[in-house]
Amino acid sequence: MKEEPIEIEGRVHAVLPGTMFRVELSNKHIVLATICGKMRKRWVRLTVGDRVKMEMSPYDLNKARIVWRLK
Repeated sequence: MKEEPIEIEGRVHAVLPGTMFRVELSNKHIVLATICGKMRKRWVRLTVGDRVKMEMSPYDLNKARIVWRLK
């Protein structure tokens, strides 16, 4: 059975090459995140300080996928 992803919010801490980002969570933990395919297709731009919603695997809590940019 497939595990459900963990949804969490964070703030973009640094922009890295290759559509990768360092995102700081509310508990000051920093994870490596990439944008999902729909955001890549729609050319959604992210900058430092943007609030984002992410999905994380319960097996690897150091990586995430950004699925939404919050206002």
